[in-house]
Amino acid sequence: MQNTPTMSRLRQFDLIAFDWDGTLYDSTAIITRSIQRAVGDVGGKVPTDKDASYVIGMGLKQALEHAAPDVPAHKYPELGDRYRHHYAQEENDIDLFQGVLPMLRELRARQHWLAVATGKSRMGLNHALNAVSLKGLFHSSRTADETRSKPHPMMLQELMEEFNITPDRVLMVGDTTHDLHLARNAGCACVAVSYGAHSTDFFDHYNPRFVATSVAELHQWLVNNA
Repeated sequence: MQNTPTMSRLRQFDLIAFDWDGTLYDSTAIITRSIQRAVGDVGGKVPTDKDASYVIGMGLKQALEHAAPDVPAHKYPELGDRYRHHYAQEENDIDLFQGVLPMLRELRARQHWLAVATGKSRMGLNHALNAVSLKGLFHSSRTADETRSKPHPMMLQELMEEFNITPDRVLMVGDTTHDLHLARNAGCACVAVSYGAHSTDFFDHYNPRFVATSVAELHQWLVNNA
């Protein structure tokens, strides 16, 4: 895709890239439980809520390796299968955070390009997008299994190349330090949300432009500042 910002794009950021789980999609608790149950299924030491939620946003293999350091490598495929099993049991019970759809629709109407940069797989993201009727709202997306897992900058670098824009025209929005680190590695600005997987204790290290405590706060900040 070759896109060039037009004169009507009198705004700070042309492209806004959102993390998925814990930022737009209210799935943090279910992911945490699924990781814990999967580790228990293969005989590993079940991680705490804090340790299990810390890996949200990473690619699945990287996340499970970090959450279950005592599980031998030959069990990683089984560990991944058990995680997907447990997640699938509850997937239909989760949805977008309240207020996400109006926010995305307004940003698109204001001619921002919208993208997803997520640690989910392509199959998992496509399923989620279909399930919550988001077709047509996002201009593009990148997943961990088709690029590199966060915080490697490849996701944002590929999006910048796709839209033919520079890092100063890109804003990354996420709920974890992995998202903010991704933005810093790519040379892009970031905004954090405090209602997702990670504590805000380490957000300041990545100099987010804003930390939103709700989708409503995020929506208002983006309209006023993005």
